[in-house]
Amino acid sequence: MALMGISVLELAGLAPAPFCGMLLADFGAQVVRVDRPGANGDVSRLSRGVMEQLQLGPEILQRENPKLIYARLSGFGQSGRFSRLAGHDINYLALSGVLSKIGRSGENPYAPLNLLADFGGGGLMCALGIMMALFERTRSGRGQVIDANMVEGTAYLGSFLWKTQELWAQPRGQNMLDGGAPFYTTYKTADGEFMAVGAIEPKFYKLLLKGLELKSDELPNQMSIMDWPEMKKKFADAFAKKTKAEWCQIFDGTDACVTPVLTFEEVVHHDHNKERGSFITDEEQGVSPRPAPLLSSTPAIPSSKRNPFVGEHSKEILKEFGFNQEEIDQLNSDKIIEDNNLKANL
Repeated sequence: MALMGISVLELAGLAPAPFCGMLLADFGAQVVRVDRPGANGDVSRLSRGVMEQLQLGPEILQRENPKLIYARLSGFGQSGRFSRLAGHDINYLALSGVLSKIGRSGENPYAPLNLLADFGGGGLMCALGIMMALFERTRSGRGQVIDANMVEGTAYLGSFLWKTQELWAQPRGQNMLDGGAPFYTTYKTADGEFMAVGAIEPKFYKLLLKGLELKSDELPNQMSIMDWPEMKKKFADAFAKKTKAEWCQIFDGTDACVTPVLTFEEVVHHDHNKERGSFITDEEQGVSPRPAPLLSSTPAIPSSKRNPFVGEHSKEILKEFGFNQEEIDQLNSDKIIEDNNLKANL
């Protein structure tokens, strides 16, 4: 695998940090996660001050190992007036400016789950930073410190918004790509399901109208923004006449850019996803996405085992690092480590 031979120590964190660790592990890195004793998975991010108090700051560790790559993943970054404040995905998304662009016309801005800041601008950007630092180390032989934070990561993820501001000239929810256009939105079907439409280009839009049995000469011009609300109503009326399955029969295999909005249950059984093996099943029959992207020579090999309990592998890992049983028992007695191996075997 691509990251075989790379060792990663992941210190306790919420969703973005474990996602970063999972990504690195899926592609071959050996990842050891350190949780707080008694955390049971409910852990907080270790802040800059805490790491320095533990004598685990980058300045100290890189003196011992100049090749060390030290990634700090936080909400607001390692400096600035918000750097020590608490926050969540929606707060980082708000401060990045991106949240102001997301939402229906006439409604409040809304966050698309916690995907953008936590996982896109946070965990994924942190993994990218680590990969770049690893590559640079092959030339310099030295590691570096990575300040990955979700505000700036999300803002950078939204670079397209900054560079195409002419696309967002209308109020939120009334532009072509934010739900304002009748040819780039979702519609409810006769059975209460939904279809997604992305027929922007004229040749795709023509196929959309054909599938809906609408005539272009009886509709306003596709790009007539003033007429979009009226056109939306006509499209909605058309989609409401057939079920999702019926629309799939009409649009599958065409370039109308119309696809079903699949549920988690449906996505696993969709023919395209099954043909590509896009989803995998673990030993407990849990389903999850296969790691992406696909690499031709060194593809990811994700684990099919269940997630370990907190402290399940404490003894095993400490022994690998040279601790003897007496030392491990003392650490356990002093509540410095937590050994949940017995729980795992029940």
